[in-house]
Amino acid sequence: MKQLKRILHVEDVPSIQVITRIALEKLGGFEVLSCPTGQAALEQVEAFAPQLILLDVMLPQMDGIELLRQLAERIDLSEVPVVFLTGNLQLDNRDELQRLGMRAVLGKPFDPLQLANQLREIWEGRDV
Repeated sequence: MKQLKRILHVEDVPSIQVITRIALEKLGGFEVLSCPTGQAALEQVEAFAPQLILLDVMLPQMDGIELLRQLAERIDLSEVPVVFLTGNLQLDNRDELQRLGMRAVLGKPFDPLQLANQLREIWEGRDV
């Protein structure tokens, strides 16, 4: 199995972006592209070629669920797992989201010291 290296992170709150980036780059050793909006993610996803997408549900203009639908039209989400990092753990349409490529849901607040390991476990197909 290939090693997880590149993560696309979509989050509109600057402080959460910074904490997540530090947790993933400094502690996890990943290359991270942070996007503040779904539109920014759509514009950069193909060039960045992420191996995993970490996605907030509550985003301005386009929520994470709609972004997931649009990402599924651009890249093969069966090869690129999507993990929602959200305070909204009660996703009504989990079946549809899993068909589109959602692999897991992690809650906010999250433990920055554990995030990289949690994403590696998801990447390797283990439940977290």
